[in-house]
Amino acid sequence: MTQHATTVLTTLAGESGKHDNLNPLGAGIGALAVLLVLLFVVTRYNKDR
Repeated sequence: MTQHATTVLTTLAGESGKHDNLNPLGAGIGALAVLLVLLFVVTRYNKDR
């Protein structure tokens, strides 16, 4: 590996991994909304009935 790649990987490995800008409640609500939309689409366009 090059010196630059080694420096970047070392810096990334040293970070704590905690992202303050990611709100768990917002992510959960967003995931729930996406799943509900997918459920709606699948039940509306199901032609096996």
